[in-house]
Amino acid sequence: MSKQDSNSRIYYSIGEVAKMFNVNTSLIRYWEKEFDILKPQKNNKGNRLFTNEDVKNLHIIYHLLKDKGYTIEGARMQLSESFDSLSRETELISTLQRSKAFLERLLEAIRKDGTQGVSAEE
Repeated sequence: MSKQDSNSRIYYSIGEVAKMFNVNTSLIRYWEKEFDILKPQKNNKGNRLFTNEDVKNLHIIYHLLKDKGYTIEGARMQLSESFDSLSRETELISTLQRSKAFLERLLEAIRKDGTQGVSAEE
């Protein structure tokens, strides 16, 4: 799943959301039908408009289905039983992934500058 700062915009199209998670738009529409917590608004043309809250909920759903391997039913049960802890967990994972990406870019920049003695293990 690629990362994008979901705090900078009010609404995202289904195409933008699908790109954030590296999935097809049809999968996003399917998840919308399967999970009550996804309620994107629709404009006059009927296009879905996903809010930051929808994107956060999609992160949780994605984490349960793709990362943890839950079935749709299992993910629904987890959401109903422990939504708050899942929300915190996915936020933590997202923060850690952004930190890792930053550190990898930093290491690459250091290597390009020819600095000696820096290794991936440090």
